[in-house]
Amino acid sequence: MMRSLWTAASGMKTQQTNVDVISNNLANVNTTAYKAETAEFKSLLYQTIQTETTSANGENKPIGAQVGLGVRNSSITSKFTQGNLNSTGNTLDFAIDGDGFFQVMDVDGSTCYTRTGSFQITKAIGGVMLADREGRPVLDVNGEEIMFSENSDLSKMTISVTGEICMPDETNNPAPTGIVLGIVRFSNPAGLEKAGSGLYEATEASGEPTLESDMAGIKRSTLMQGYIEGSNVQVVDEMVNLIVAQRAYEMNSKAIQAADEMMGQANTLRR
Repeated sequence: MMRSLWTAASGMKTQQTNVDVISNNLANVNTTAYKAETAEFKSLLYQTIQTETTSANGENKPIGAQVGLGVRNSSITSKFTQGNLNSTGNTLDFAIDGDGFFQVMDVDGSTCYTRTGSFQITKAIGGVMLADREGRPVLDVNGEEIMFSENSDLSKMTISVTGEICMPDETNNPAPTGIVLGIVRFSNPAGLEKAGSGLYEATEASGEPTLESDMAGIKRSTLMQGYIEGSNVQVVDEMVNLIVAQRAYEMNSKAIQAADEMMGQANTLRR
């Protein structure tokens, strides 16, 4: 009977984690470039009650008896599907349509990756530079900060679909500056480690980042200026998942109550 108590308790614990994941998805429904997460489960070890043997008549019994010991969370996986592209009209808002990531430099000098393309101009030594909303420098294809002179009219800056930054020339026509945003992709983006603020860090599971400009035979990401990528959370799906998780939690609690009542009946048996 104790086995059923622990088995049902493991179910309640995993469903609580499931509800936590769903709650986080709903909380980030309006977060720029947020990627919905899914809790995945796997069964625990099985206890063998009876191995393959023979019956009392000597006949073979090819099927043994094993009982499961519950469930646990195997992973929480992010779904890197494309979010909606929302128009902002802001010159410094860039949305990625594809599988790429922007590169930004964190405060410790390491490189992080993000899909959040809501950028700004901040002061730096020798001019101004392109940075994210928290002041982290955005990097180009060479892994360097993107700098401009202080007298540059950045309100007229444009960017091509491949990430090349253009500035108006003497005739007020866009002219390439030679600066190209460094867009990278990963062989397994679900293996990226979340660092908060929409940032990701490369891991052994995700693989090393590769510049899309160095990859042949792929469909490259395109950049949309004046747009930001919305969250890919589907509210209706999350609400359905929430109801299912709640009902599963309730059923496991009922199993614990039933086991407790059965133990109570067994303990009150009299000769």
